[in-house]
Amino acid sequence: MKLIPTLALALLVAAFAASAADKSPVWTDPVKAAQEDPDFIVQGEYGLNREGASVGVQVVALGDGKFDAYVLEGGLPGLGWTKEKKRVRLSGAREGDLVKFAEAGGFSAEIRDDRLSLYSNGGSVVEFPKIERRSPTLGMRPPEGAVVLFDGSSADEWEKGKVADGLLAATGCLSKKKFKDCTIHLEFRTPYKPKARGQQRGNSGVYYGGRWETQVLDSFGLDGKMNECGGIYSIAAPKLNMCFPPLSWQTYDVELTDARFDEDGKRTAWPRITVKLNGVVVHDDVELNKDGTTACPVKGPLTDEGNPLFLQNHGNPVFYRNIWVVEK
Repeated sequence: MKLIPTLALALLVAAFAASAADKSPVWTDPVKAAQEDPDFIVQGEYGLNREGASVGVQVVALGDGKFDAYVLEGGLPGLGWTKEKKRVRLSGAREGDLVKFAEAGGFSAEIRDDRLSLYSNGGSVVEFPKIERRSPTLGMRPPEGAVVLFDGSSADEWEKGKVADGLLAATGCLSKKKFKDCTIHLEFRTPYKPKARGQQRGNSGVYYGGRWETQVLDSFGLDGKMNECGGIYSIAAPKLNMCFPPLSWQTYDVELTDARFDEDGKRTAWPRITVKLNGVVVHDDVELNKDGTTACPVKGPLTDEGNPLFLQNHGNPVFYRNIWVVEK
């Protein structure tokens, strides 16, 4: 199996950057990001990698030594924090070998050597190590009978698919096969773009049936809106923002129930979807109650012919791997 060499990956990244609306610096390799931008090492999650913590902290790099920190009551997302619990944003910046965060909402903080000290107004201090979480389904092998759409060897299962260093680029590729009721597994990685904001920060999307999008975006630390990672674009916000930091490999595990039709081909029920982002349910049996979401490539009335997968090109170097489908 011959893979496109590293030079091709660099050319793909350059092509993505040229098509992007902003001119922000971008990294697609975590090793280079750590070597070239010290802010990348600071960004991440601080707390306990288990349930039962009183708080957790997510630190987001904003470029030029500036950061936001989000103090989350009950622990990190998926380990205790929910949208109903307290969330406090702190603003910080480098001061010598420290990153200091000004007081807000009863908290202040500082980071030194991969440890965060969180101070409260009452005078107490709690120290947290930096942790790196992994999705429990990361690297999951396709079960017997699965349809493997991408295993790193070729893009033969895709229209307009491009492979670089064993990864499938988000070049607007559409699967050649169509599926009805099925389970879908895929893994994705967003770039590190600390100076970018909003929809320019690692944007892509997975369209089921080429119509309904679960957003792919570097939404680490953000609110968890409909147009952020885990959201079903223009239909539903995720229950929880389970987005990991950029350049982490992340997973979508999806149960798709196709639309239903009568003998005359008339639709009798909309499709439904259950979505896990990094192993946590963010949508539970949600009705996809329109013919397509924003910018969907497949148009027109629904049919009983099955559904392809589409990986959106939004001008950002987002990459995918380990994509397979189990038909029911």
